[in-house]
Amino acid sequence: MVQTIGNPLSWGAKALGSTGRTAGEVAAHLGGDAETTPKIQKLSMDDIRAALSLGWQDVLKFRSDVLALVVIYPLIGFALAFLAFEQALLPMLFPMAAGFALLGPVASIGMYEISRQNEENGSASWGSALSALRGRVVGPVMTLGFFMLGWFMLWMAAAFAIYSVTLGPAMPTSTMGFISDVFTTSAGWSMIMAGMAVGAFFAVVVLLVSAIGFPMLIDRPVGLPVAVVTSASVVRQNLMPMIGWGVTVAVLLALASIPVFLGLILVLPWLGHATWHLYRMAVSYD
Repeated sequence: MVQTIGNPLSWGAKALGSTGRTAGEVAAHLGGDAETTPKIQKLSMDDIRAALSLGWQDVLKFRSDVLALVVIYPLIGFALAFLAFEQALLPMLFPMAAGFALLGPVASIGMYEISRQNEENGSASWGSALSALRGRVVGPVMTLGFFMLGWFMLWMAAAFAIYSVTLGPAMPTSTMGFISDVFTTSAGWSMIMAGMAVGAFFAVVVLLVSAIGFPMLIDRPVGLPVAVVTSASVVRQNLMPMIGWGVTVAVLLALASIPVFLGLILVLPWLGHATWHLYRMAVSYD
């Protein structure tokens, strides 16, 4: 019987229920298959544009915005609700928005699998995509996902520390007063410059680790170490195109965040599918 998109949450519950593993069994897949040898290909800016174009085609075909709407957007809404009622959290609004670039690869796991199945079979669904998360995938992907979550938390801590030593440690008394302090005082501009520098470091680490790492783990049983090393090597050997990819991701996420994060419903699936196609252009196997 042909499967439809259905409800991602119900499919997710069913998939998780059918893929329960002991800790030892999941850990056994972290090392991967030593016989799988990735080869890094040369990329150009034309490949970046092609990946974005193919990713957009996948969005139109599979309506991947469903997952972003059902899972990601409510989380953003809860975060904004906290910020709205807790004035003390106002300085964390921009760092939290910028931090979506750190968590985006984790949120896009389903899009990678949808694009993989479409490439392999010419069709795909959320049901088959979530059911494909077998033990060899769950262990490495969850491990890398926990790293990304921890990295996001470190970024938030760093952003708060930067605020404390520039405009802080006292919390702002009003939104307009805070905005005025940020853009009209030397301390505010110091905070902006320091935040951009530290944020760039966090973003570069994410680019190295996850630009290719997550889709590779979804595609092949290479194991976590090989996926991370290969991802970093792709960036190193294709520095300018991958910098272009990183800047493109940052700009699209920034633009998507302007209308109260509503744009993320469209941009996250687009970037997720595009990342899969970029991975397929960047890596081949023996």
